Amino acid sequence: MTVSKKGLARRTFLRNAMTAAGTVAAIPAMQGLSFIGSRGRVSAAKGFGGYGPLVPTADLRDGVKRIALPEGFTYRTFSVAGSLMADGNKVPLAHDGMGVFNMPDGKFRLVRNHEDRNSAGNGTTEVIPGVSYDKKGGGTTTLVVNPFTRELEREWISLSGTTVNCAGGVTPWGSWITCEETNVGPSPTTWLKQHGYCFEVPADAEGQVPAIPILAMGRFAHEALAVDADTGIIYETEDNGNNSGFYRYHSYTPGTLQDGKLEMLAVKGVTNYSTVTGQTVGASLATTWVPIANPNPSGTSSTAVFNQGLGLGGARFARLEGCWYGNGAIYFAATSGGDAGVGQVWEFRPEGDEGVLTLIYESPDEAELDSPDNLTVSPQGALLLCEDGDGDQFMRGVTLDGRIFDFAENIQNTFEWAGACFGVADPSWNDRKARGDNRPVGSNWDRVTLFANRQGSTSGANPPSAGNEGLTFAIWGPWKEGAL
Repeated sequence: MTVSKKGLARRTFLRNAMTAAGTVAAIPAMQGLSFIGSRGRVSAAKGFGGYGPLVPTADLRDGVKRIALPEGFTYRTFSVAGSLMADGNKVPLAHDGMGVFNMPDGKFRLVRNHEDRNSAGNGTTEVIPGVSYDKKGGGTTTLVVNPFTRELEREWISLSGTTVNCAGGVTPWGSWITCEETNVGPSPTTWLKQHGYCFEVPADAEGQVPAIPILAMGRFAHEALAVDADTGIIYETEDNGNNSGFYRYHSYTPGTLQDGKLEMLAVKGVTNYSTVTGQTVGASLATTWVPIANPNPSGTSSTAVFNQGLGLGGARFARLEGCWYGNGAIYFAATSGGDAGVGQVWEFRPEGDEGVLTLIYESPDEAELDSPDNLTVSPQGALLLCEDGDGDQFMRGVTLDGRIFDFAENIQNTFEWAGACFGVADPSWNDRKARGDNRPVGSNWDRVTLFANRQGSTSGANPPSAGNEGLTFAIWGPWKEGAL
């Protein structure tokens, strides 16, 4: 991959997106979700959004019953941490955020984060001098998957020398932006460089790409991001307890992300509005943006960027994590937000240069939803949430008319779900998805695959001890029978 090639792809995408803006009807927003918050959990039964009770299901790879799924669904796992990849390296630890791409050869490519939390130099992605960012740490891997057999064909390290690569986001111009959830370094005894940045990984790269930090996108505990397909504006979440902001990044120069402005969301008329507790599901808040003068501060303060926005009236959130574009809006999760402290889901709908913020869901207790983390928008426009709570770990769906249901449960251990994303074996799907039309065409529902990760160990030796391995799932079945 060359910079000029990817820059041209981004410019072409932005030009086409602007031309198409307003010509494609968006899937309806998440109307009715206030019903959950005001009346308690509403289970979406089979035929009414959900897919029915979960049953332990055998993995096609080896017959082990790792997860429970609705009847009729099938899955296969692959890319187990510690196994050997095509480039001679071991699959790194800590499978986390992930995106799926349709490639010209008809295959899927997954670009997957590794939230490796080993100390500097002890991570599990091999480094290449002049290509890797820093010492041995975390990064990303790229996987080629057959969209019909759902079998892994090859995989390799695609970014290295970064650390705590938690989530990120897909771009409509064909890349994954991976985010570091930390701001460590530099230090003579640890990391050689500052961390806390975003890095872009083109999906079509055939090996490791040069790890170039996007300094203007901010240095803080990044979690995830999403790109507004109409404008190319990137929205970013911060995972730093109750000192978390919601940001947007606008590139000054089409074709590059290195030059732009970072801003933090504020609620109109309220200085330092706190969304942490006391919120009303369904209420809309008019918003604006305040500038971040120095997006790349030195030092190790975890609030250096956040405090700049707070000083100008920016809003406060509770542990922002998953972030995804769909239905013409940005959806993001506050993992510990809400009166019960176990999670909120927010919608930001851009309106001109400003926008409207709406709390679309707040969990009243752990049984209903425990700490939503990564999330994605399904082909039918519903949300799929990955839990990162204590004990049992579920993926749960939320329908457009306000019903929540269990879709998958990890029955083998208590590692969190992460990296959920839908792929459709249809060459035109990427373009339609970018413009808010996620639905498969005609009878292509059997070509839909949900990819998701079980995170596994985030530090220590590789391979990890038996049962603690991260791995990736491909899940498919009768999607049209429910909301996803």
